[in-house]
Amino acid sequence: MKMLCVLFTLLWAVPTLADSVEADLARVQQRWAEIQYQLPGKEKAKAFEALAEDAEGFVATYPDRAEPRIWQAIVLSTWAGEKGGLGALGLVKDARRQLEKALEIDDTALEGSAYTSLGSLYYQVPGWPLGFGDDDKARRYLQRALAINPDGIDPNFFFGDYLLEQGEKARARQYLERALAAPDRSGREVADQGRRREIRERLARLANS
Repeated sequence: MKMLCVLFTLLWAVPTLADSVEADLARVQQRWAEIQYQLPGKEKAKAFEALAEDAEGFVATYPDRAEPRIWQAIVLSTWAGEKGGLGALGLVKDARRQLEKALEIDDTALEGSAYTSLGSLYYQVPGWPLGFGDDDKARRYLQRALAINPDGIDPNFFFGDYLLEQGEKARARQYLERALAAPDRSGREVADQGRRREIRERLARLANS
């Protein structure tokens, strides 16, 4: 009888843990979107620094899950973008390490978001000798993300943005328009609205080029 009680306790603990991961993930995602798309520019760096500490705790709480590492990397890389300069390079290197670890744990987590984020790092970070940027690696990672999540707003946006940077304007338009038509994500309304503004900016740039 005592063993049955232990078994039932373990069975109930599994969904509770899963629910906790999802709840903590949603909080990090929501705060990131608020900082990225709603805060004034001058306040973003400090806010991302604080969120990076929260994201580090998220990883420490669930070290065997890929999702916290993906979002720690996203926070670190966007903080780096706001910080700029040589100090940002250490942040993006940390982001890359977290994404590589996330791929080792579960490369399909969050519909392949680790591939999307790694691809975006590789085409946005400067190349040698300053950074690790590599356009060929960026293309491979972004295409892998699209293979996992072909209709998602983020993989289509980042591949379209990458192609725009590469001067492949016709293909860039194709993927940006696909990103714009992507379905809404439940609980990610602020992020989706902000991303669609970015997509429209890229499309406007294409129209004027």
